Amino acid sequence: MDELAAARPLLLDVREPWEVQTASVTGAGYEVLALPMASIPARLRELDPERPVACLCHHGARSQRVAQFLDQQGFAHVANVAGGIDAWSLECDPAVPRY
Repeated sequence: MDELAAARPLLLDVREPWEVQTASVTGAGYEVLALPMASIPARLRELDPERPVACLCHHGARSQRVAQFLDQQGFAHVANVAGGIDAWSLECDPAVPRY
């Protein structure tokens, strides 16, 4: 991983591919990685446990479970985006479609 990517927090989108196609977020200052929740255990080695990670789903329930799993796996800096992409659309970026 290059130093620039390592310095930026990771927004881990754990929704299903069809959900990511329906509504997604972009932004400066963080990298977005879409990995469906069910694939996280098998792909855990792709994630840096020292990099800050914020987990995102539709309403915040799946991402909360992933955040707890990552915490249990020893990830140092994990957060959940409360309310998910639905709250993101309402509070941060109304251009993000709601579904």
